[in-house]
Amino acid sequence: MRIKNMALIATVLVPSLVLASGVEHHDVTMFNSDFFYRVLNFSIFAGLLYYLLANPIKAFFTGRTEGIANQLKEIEEKLEASKQERLDAEKNLVKAEEKAKEIVADAGNEAKILSANIAEKNDTALIALAKQAEEKQALEVKKATRETIDNLLNDGFGNDDITVDESKVVSLISKKVA
Repeated sequence: MRIKNMALIATVLVPSLVLASGVEHHDVTMFNSDFFYRVLNFSIFAGLLYYLLANPIKAFFTGRTEGIANQLKEIEEKLEASKQERLDAEKNLVKAEEKAKEIVADAGNEAKILSANIAEKNDTALIALAKQAEEKQALEVKKATRETIDNLLNDGFGNDDITVDESKVVSLISKKVA
């Protein structure tokens, strides 16, 4: 670092010492003017600027390039992740559609089974009702027969009918039954 500073000071001071002269004014031409010295001074100034600012500028642009590259890499990763998520979502959609079809088919089968069970229960209930109706009818027939026999026995025989013979009783019963 020390050598660079000395070289820098030497490049600034040596031209100024060498070029400082007490010569009188002459006619200004390209070769005896200060044009070359100005070009030399500008070159030294540009060299100093480059020496002092080159590394920070390079570091800035290198950092900026790396930052942009990192951002681009992150964006590409996000894009790839979103593509993968889309593919997963499409697979899940296909699975869901298949599951929905399966559920609909199962629901149809269950509905058929339930309707068959209900029809079977209804048939059983109808058979039971028919049996109950037959039993009620038989019971009513027995009840009507008893009432008829009771009426016949109570009303059909009086004190004057005690001497009735068997043929008369049979004819009375047959009249009441018919």
